[in-house]
Amino acid sequence: MNFVMKLMKVREWSIVLLFFAYLLLVTAINSSFFSAASFSLLIKASVILLLMAVGQSFVLLTANIDVSVGSIMGLSAAVCGVLLVGGYSLWVVIPVVLIVGATVGCLNGVGVSYLRVPSIIMTLGMLGIIRGLMLIFTKGMWIENIPNYYKKLSGVTFMGINLPVWIALVLLVIAHLWLTRSRFGRYFFAVGDNREGAWLVGLPVKGVTVLAFILSGVSAALAGMVFVMNIGFVPNQTGTGMELQVIAAAVLGGVSLTGGLGTVIGAGLGAIFLTTITNSLVYLKIPAYYNNAIFGMLLLLIVVGDSKFQRLIKKESIRKRGRPARGDLLVSTRKGGEADGKQMDDLT
Repeated sequence: MNFVMKLMKVREWSIVLLFFAYLLLVTAINSSFFSAASFSLLIKASVILLLMAVGQSFVLLTANIDVSVGSIMGLSAAVCGVLLVGGYSLWVVIPVVLIVGATVGCLNGVGVSYLRVPSIIMTLGMLGIIRGLMLIFTKGMWIENIPNYYKKLSGVTFMGINLPVWIALVLLVIAHLWLTRSRFGRYFFAVGDNREGAWLVGLPVKGVTVLAFILSGVSAALAGMVFVMNIGFVPNQTGTGMELQVIAAAVLGGVSLTGGLGTVIGAGLGAIFLTTITNSLVYLKIPAYYNNAIFGMLLLLIVVGDSKFQRLIKKESIRKRGRPARGDLLVSTRKGGEADGKQMDDLT
């Protein structure tokens, strides 16, 4: 029992345990859900959401939010599709699409950091602008006739793993190592945990915030290219509603909406878990018009339940250790993004 309690203190492991508990529950109702084939399809289906959740994590860590990622993904997919249909090579398509995402992200970051527009307002406004630009750019039409060589890339495998999955894994590992092993990576946690304190010790608060939005935009652009690769065409409503799923995935994975706490690994696990919930409704033979209500209810139950359980574990841990010393109360123990005085010295 003690081992389980210690394991559940690590946010990522608690998500993994909840994930398998949910798998067992659905499998008990429909045994065909738990199979190698369905699990493989599940991982592939979660790639786009995972890519966007990683980028969103950087923004959330700085105590901001980006609700424009769905429209950025849609515009990026449209630009990717138009360039590919126009006969441009990947050496042109990939940089152009990533620049589109980075530019929109930079505009968001500048608006939030330098113009002091609240992030929810800034990105909500950009959501409408970018969505409108996408429709103007495509003239409201679907983009079809994507070259076969690009669509076949989604079927390329290495060590039994598809290319889109490899792209997501590489991005996840790089983001995790940067955030946890580099000095600059810790700036994101520090800014989100105590913005004024980070500014007082000389951290580039505005620059970090702008960079967080740029990374969010780039990850959404990358997701747009993977979308075109997987689907083979671009509908005029690509990315609509994705922003809520992306934010939900990151929060489900333990990234705090108040900033300074969470990991991209947790966000990635949250994306997989969220995709599992969505796909499981089909196996439960639930009518499609119930999906949104049930999906929302399950998400709330899981997040609230896990939050309560984490508090219970923390109280139990404090009880076993005894009342903490007065001096210990001055030290923050927030996992992942500690920004106490000692660590502020390390950052600078």
